Amino acid sequence: MNKSELIDAIAQKGGLTKVDAAKALDATLESIGDALKSGDTVTLVGFGSFSVKERAARTGRNPKTGEELKIPASKVPSFKAGKGLKDSVA
Repeated sequence: MNKSELIDAIAQKGGLTKVDAAKALDATLESIGDALKSGDTVTLVGFGSFSVKERAARTGRNPKTGEELKIPASKVPSFKAGKGLKDSVA
């Protein structure tokens, strides 16, 4: 499912127009991104949790040349599925 298909599904299930569903989805994604930028965790009970994890610096290798290179530490977004989502997939 891509974004436009998700918007169609939200519009149909929520009784919204596609424009309103698109605005709602964009606002939701933007709000989650803003919360993660500020270091917060977003928890949707029954669905899952979005958080930011620290990735330590490490040594990598260029697959083409075999040369070692240093990969700096970084922050990466993470999602952990909740029980309700896990149960619905099983």
